[in-house]
Amino acid sequence: MPFEEAREKTLARVSPVRERERVALGAAPGRVLAAPVVAPHDVPNHDNSAMDGYAVRFADLKAEGEVRLSLAGVVAAGDEAGAVLKPGEALRILTGAPVPAGCDCIVIQEVVRLEGGSVVVPGGQERHQHIRRAGQDIAVGTEVFGAGRILGPAEIGMLASLGIGQVEVVRRLRVAVLSTGNEVCEPGRAIAPGQLYDSNRASLKAALAALRVEVIDLGIARDRREEIEAALRRGAAEADVVLSSGGVSVGDFDLVKDVIDELGAIDFWKVRMKPGKPQAHGRLGDAAFFGLPGNPVSVLVTYLLLVRPALLRMMGTDPGPLRYLRLPYRGETIRKSHDRAEFMRGWVRYGAEGAHVESTGAQGSGILSSMAAADVLIHLPEAPVTIRDGDMVEAIEIVY
Repeated sequence: MPFEEAREKTLARVSPVRERERVALGAAPGRVLAAPVVAPHDVPNHDNSAMDGYAVRFADLKAEGEVRLSLAGVVAAGDEAGAVLKPGEALRILTGAPVPAGCDCIVIQEVVRLEGGSVVVPGGQERHQHIRRAGQDIAVGTEVFGAGRILGPAEIGMLASLGIGQVEVVRRLRVAVLSTGNEVCEPGRAIAPGQLYDSNRASLKAALAALRVEVIDLGIARDRREEIEAALRRGAAEADVVLSSGGVSVGDFDLVKDVIDELGAIDFWKVRMKPGKPQAHGRLGDAAFFGLPGNPVSVLVTYLLLVRPALLRMMGTDPGPLRYLRLPYRGETIRKSHDRAEFMRGWVRYGAEGAHVESTGAQGSGILSSMAAADVLIHLPEAPVTIRDGDMVEAIEIVY
């Protein structure tokens, strides 16, 4: 199946989880809003000073020349509103302080002179200058955020400014992660000849942590049908999504696909992409199932391009399009002769002539070092192509 078709089908076959919960604002970063948030009051909730200076009546000032006003007191941030400014007076006012009644101009402290109990204000001031009006940021009744918004630091700050202490969010997505293979060994343990450490599960769990989902670690299942079946049954019972790595090719010990055929259904497998050709997409009971390749780079590339967008949709938010950059390529000539879309690891570099993209090195699907160095994936089309130094290429930003 072509890559773009696989991406469309992957997104079409998943839907958001329905359950909702209310959480304290401190526990809300990274969560997805389940309902719109409407401003219960203005922000700011009162007219206040944008600067340290003096509150005056514009009618008392001159367009040219100075005017002497009587200093009648001080208004500080946190003071209750209610101060009244009379004709011929000025009030010392600090940033954030409520604007006194009668004031329609604030003069910054740097341009005035204090002489005894008076303030000398020069001409050339403007009516309403340096006054932040109530509702200038957010007006009462405004829909601040719609359902599906991921709550980041700025969103949390805005909700706090509205006095909102709890928000309704989509229940955390539960994702089970499984590695398969007789050769796979848990990091931290002694390794035997012919074995390799399990980087796939570690990479996927780290990527899932960035999405704030609940991770269920199914461990490592050996190439025995009963182990794989038991792990997948547990994942189907406890999770919304099951991610496995390995066991979806056509080798003698690639059993995952056969077990899924029996316990659930496979919608499609094998995608015309490099790396990541062998993969399986389907259902495992009520859970969505993604069977990823066994090579570590293939796992991450497939996750980024196909699985992560599907997880975002299930979390209740719009994954949006992949983030493409169009940049000149710098480096040795690339000759691609196969008919699969290829995603090369690259990094963006900046010089006197602007930005360009380079390869991060060897592109084998088991070489994680070039993936760790990458900040983009250089997208080569399905058709055979030759890319020379200076040619424009499409690069997808890597976002975990």
